Amino acid sequence: MDFSAKQIAGILNGQIEGDAEAKISKLSKIEEGVPGSISFLANPLYNQYLYTTNATLVIVSKDLVLTGPVKTTLIRVDNPGNAFAKLLEMYNQVKLNKSGVSKHAYISDKAKVGENIYAGEFAVVSDGAQIGNNVKIYPQVFVGENVVIGDNTTVFAGVKIYSDTVIGKDCIIHSGTVIGSDGFRFATENAEGQRKIPQIGNVVIEDDVEIGANCAIDRATLGSTILRKGVKFDNLVHIAHNVEVGESSYLAACNVVAGSTKIGKNCMFSGQVGIVGHLQIADNTIITAQSGISKSITKPGGVYMGSPAFDANKYRKAFVHFRNFESIVDRISKLEQDKK
Repeated sequence: MDFSAKQIAGILNGQIEGDAEAKISKLSKIEEGVPGSISFLANPLYNQYLYTTNATLVIVSKDLVLTGPVKTTLIRVDNPGNAFAKLLEMYNQVKLNKSGVSKHAYISDKAKVGENIYAGEFAVVSDGAQIGNNVKIYPQVFVGENVVIGDNTTVFAGVKIYSDTVIGKDCIIHSGTVIGSDGFRFATENAEGQRKIPQIGNVVIEDDVEIGANCAIDRATLGSTILRKGVKFDNLVHIAHNVEVGESSYLAACNVVAGSTKIGKNCMFSGQVGIVGHLQIADNTIITAQSGISKSITKPGGVYMGSPAFDANKYRKAFVHFRNFESIVDRISKLEQDKK
């Protein structure tokens, strides 16, 4: 889809310098600009590329002073970064604006389906499922029995949603994620050996949640595993049975949360954090990368580091001594020898 400089300037409330009828159909970095693309300049470190770029349009600040001739058309705005982000959002909406049900998709006649949905090739919607308006179900998605998916939610290719899962409005679930698989529960104390404990709960995902690629959200043993409103997951996050993740919490890649742990609101966990089961994590907790949480955190707003993790400031001080541990031991050994 082509847009003119005049149309883009109208959308961004910008001022044109150059050809108002110049056409673009793609987005690009300024240093990798090609004819027919639009880019932006927000960081002064990239000013040099404005004079060499082959992009057809470049969004720049109203205050930018040119130091040489440019061959591209400029659109001047108050904040180039924000303006380009707005274009990215619009581009993504156009790109992902799919509708219609493929003849190769299967939707049970016992399912309830809203208006303007998209179901790609080999998508399956099972008996009793309820699909809201404007939902997008990409190819090879499996939607199990009695699953509920709210309005405007997008489920990308290859996602598997087990029975009885409830997903809210405006959610995004990326490829390869599995929602509602069994929690990892086995009885090991009986004389007959290990016995699998049936997992008969479900998963509840509230509105405006985004789940990255290849995540696993286990169903509860009883009750629900819950992701509250606004939760955001990176790729490769594992959430065990009966976990609750509080509103607007962010978990980076490779986080693992063991069963029945409750995470508060507005928490931020960096990559490869591991949390053992049956803990309470207070609101606004920050946990740094590769940390291990082995006991509950009850004080809101703390920052934790290490494995087992403790207060980040104390950890950093302790780490200074740890790095010098060999020399400290040598000094102690020398002092002991001197006393003899």
